[in-house]
Amino acid sequence: MQFTAHELGLLLNGTVEGDPLVPVNQLAKIEEAKAGSLSFLANPKYEQYLYTTEASVVIVNNDQVLASPSKATLIRVENAYSAFTLLLEKYNTLKLNKTGTEQPSFVHPSAQIGKNVYVGAFAYIGPNVKVGNNSKIYPHTYIADDVIIGNNVTLFPGVKVYFDCKIGDNVIIHSGAIIGSDGFGFAPAANGTYTKISQIGNVIIEDNVEIGSNTTVDRATLGSTIIRKGAKLDNLIQVAHNVEIGANTVIAGQAGISGSTKIGDNCVIGGQVGIVGHLSIAKGSQLMAKSGINKNITEENKKWGGVPFFTGYMENLRNEAAASHLPALEKKVTELEKIITELRKGH
Repeated sequence: MQFTAHELGLLLNGTVEGDPLVPVNQLAKIEEAKAGSLSFLANPKYEQYLYTTEASVVIVNNDQVLASPSKATLIRVENAYSAFTLLLEKYNTLKLNKTGTEQPSFVHPSAQIGKNVYVGAFAYIGPNVKVGNNSKIYPHTYIADDVIIGNNVTLFPGVKVYFDCKIGDNVIIHSGAIIGSDGFGFAPAANGTYTKISQIGNVIIEDNVEIGSNTTVDRATLGSTIIRKGAKLDNLIQVAHNVEIGANTVIAGQAGISGSTKIGDNCVIGGQVGIVGHLSIAKGSQLMAKSGINKNITEENKKWGGVPFFTGYMENLRNEAAASHLPALEKKVTELEKIITELRKGH
């Protein structure tokens, strides 16, 4: 879509300096922008590009002082970063504004589909499914029997939602994510084989959750695997059966959470963190990337690190820094041993 600097100025409650009718049809970084692009300047480190950019329009702060003329039309606002963030959100909304049912796709006659819902080609919506208003089901998405999906939910291409799972309002699930696959439950037999334990629970995802691509959330053996409201999960995360993730907790990519572990609200879990099963992680905990968590964390709002974790975050950093000096320390110890040996010979 195309907008003029004047239209953008009205939207952002800003002041236009330059040609108010100059059109823009794309967003770009200030150092890479071409004619027809809209960009912004919020970090002083990038000010040099304000005078060389080919962008047609640049959003700047009200207090931005020009060291030399800029070819671009400027829109002055109170906060350039916030203004550009608003435009990104508007642009994304327009880009993803899809409605209607594409063919071929399958919607079971018993499914209840809300208003202004988009169903992409080759999507499958099974018996007794409920999809709320303004939700978007992208192509090649699979929604099994008795799934409940709230309002304003977006399931990107290739998402799979197994039977009986429940998804709240304003949830975003990215391509390739799997919700409700079987938990890793097997009983060892006397002959060395394993017998599968049926996983008959479900997954409950509360409101305002976002789940990244290729993340898997296993269904509970009994009861529910639960992701509380506002939680944000990165790509490539494993959430095992009967796990509970607290509200507004964020988890970075490649983390793995074993079965029946309970994670409190407002936790921050770094990339590649591994958490063993049946643990409790106190609310506000911050777990350093690659940490191995093998026991309960009961103290709230603390930072932890280590493999396996055993110290606070800062102490772990000091330990790692000290470890880098071990070769030099070993050399010094060897030299001191030689000196002590010579001194003993002298006596």
